Amino acid sequence: MDTFNIFLPIAGIEFNILVLIVIGFCVGTLGGFFGVGGAWIVTPALNIFGFSMPFAIGTDLAHIFGKSIIATKKHSKMGNVDWRLGVFSIIGSIVGIEGGKNFVLMLEKSGDVGSVIRWVYIAFLFGLGLCMQYDYISAMKSQKKESQSGRPIKAPVEKTSAMAVRLRRFNLPPSIALPTSGIEKISLWVVFLIFLITGFLSGFMGVGGGFILLPALIYLVGCPTTVAVGTSLLSVCFMSAYGCFTYSLSGRTELVAAMIMLIGAAIGAQIGVLATRYIKGYGIRLLFAIMILLAGVSVALKQGETMMDSRILGTLAAIFVMGSAGSMTLLIAVRLFLGIRSEKNK
Repeated sequence: MDTFNIFLPIAGIEFNILVLIVIGFCVGTLGGFFGVGGAWIVTPALNIFGFSMPFAIGTDLAHIFGKSIIATKKHSKMGNVDWRLGVFSIIGSIVGIEGGKNFVLMLEKSGDVGSVIRWVYIAFLFGLGLCMQYDYISAMKSQKKESQSGRPIKAPVEKTSAMAVRLRRFNLPPSIALPTSGIEKISLWVVFLIFLITGFLSGFMGVGGGFILLPALIYLVGCPTTVAVGTSLLSVCFMSAYGCFTYSLSGRTELVAAMIMLIGAAIGAQIGVLATRYIKGYGIRLLFAIMILLAGVSVALKQGETMMDSRILGTLAAIFVMGSAGSMTLLIAVRLFLGIRSEKNK
């Protein structure tokens, strides 16, 4: 496999080009399907395979930017992008990203950056994954009750969360309407705060913000899942573009690696976006929850390697992150194939 190693001049390390392409393809598929940049896989994966954490963050933000443009364009054609909401995300996101980046650079000087960021990843990945699985189980229980009542069984209808309903009652002006998301009125301050927080996490964790923004758009803003997916990708474009720029100024972006990953991502994003036509609402939420829980396990294994100085745990982390990403990518591709075949047979 050393034949495929290339020297990355900015990071100053050798890295396997095939690993970069596979990471890009898997994350392109998952990102196009879930509406996220996929950094919750890429940043830990690059760190697990040899990048320092600041370089993993900066490089991933560059890769996310290119991939998200492709996926957003595809979702826009399908009517899944709330452009008004996406544009309002710019100000809050940029302020948050700058704060997150400065915090990372401060931690880098103290030498604790890798461990701190991994612990934050573990908390967010497991927390979000478990909450979304609980939401899915609740919806399925509700569907089961309907079936027991003798009524025809229907696919669960997406409902606006109680938190989103409460936040819409927050009437501090100015307020905006979001017709694409079916929202008649919401305070601009609520929207700003959501994007400010996701922007900070983007700059701090090296994510486009999508794996936090997608649940936020669903449960806090109240967007339908498919619209949340497309709008999340648009916001990820803004956040990752600025994040890439600000990390590049600090010399923490390996552009060669980002371009190689983008080759695989460009293909994978097309597959992921098309799959949202055949897997809807709660199905997307369930798969998303499973994926981020699996990513959380891989980060926990990497943290265990650091704490116990165990190479075995590091190897398991590498296998787990790529295995879970590859398995979910395969599942999405199979569901896409079955959906297309079923559509042609009608």
